[in-house]
Amino acid sequence: MTDDPIKIVKNGHILEVTLDRPKANAIDLVTSRIMGEVFTDFRDDPELRVAIITGAGEKFFCPGWDLKAAAAGDAVDGDYGKGGFGGLQELRGLNKPVIAAINGICCGGGLELALSADLIVAADHATFALPEIRSGTVADAASIKLPKRIPYHIAMEMLLTGRWLDSEEAARWGLINHVFPASDLLCEARKLADVLASGPPLVYAAIKEVVREAEDMKFQDAMNRITNSQFETVERLYRSEDQLEGAKAFAEKRDPVWKGR
Repeated sequence: MTDDPIKIVKNGHILEVTLDRPKANAIDLVTSRIMGEVFTDFRDDPELRVAIITGAGEKFFCPGWDLKAAAAGDAVDGDYGKGGFGGLQELRGLNKPVIAAINGICCGGGLELALSADLIVAADHATFALPEIRSGTVADAASIKLPKRIPYHIAMEMLLTGRWLDSEEAARWGLINHVFPASDLLCEARKLADVLASGPPLVYAAIKEVVREAEDMKFQDAMNRITNSQFETVERLYRSEDQLEGAKAFAEKRDPVWKGR
């Protein structure tokens, strides 16, 4: 249907998810629930290895919550569906790489959605902000995540003043990975996805679980969990065909063929 708020395209092992809600790609409850289903299916589909999320058009990636829908009675604290707001922020067990391709304005809940990705690439005209302070509310997920991603004082300035960053400054502070001309953004995101899709999916899963679970742990506690076989993805990797294939490919001086098992 042409009026679907989310467009999905599957290209081999790669899933492309496009927010398409003119004029600004804002997210209402229905859209959030659809996104939750899309990313849950991505998580659970063994054929899909990498996802790209972007926005339709050239002006907006996503401004976050649809304030017009809220004004019409769409509860701000309603049922966002699987994975919480936007389907990514609280989706359990998502052990596959996600790339956010920021094609324009990325603010509020849209920036929180981008922060849920593993890699962020942006068009050179993209801008970033947390303007919630100006409407008397809190950017809750960003208040948790942002000070861990970029320097504390820069994160607090964004949270406390709502000031905007252009893409170059966002890259300088480490908020995003790369900046590209707008015309090249999706092509470059797809190149990055191709690299990831050709890699070892079980290793990616182990990396994501360890990084996620160890975020608030002491180093030795996290290492003890690994040595005591308490990370499911790590143990699955060590018992896998892919683990043996990696060693064989190295010994035989050839590229490995990853099967994800």
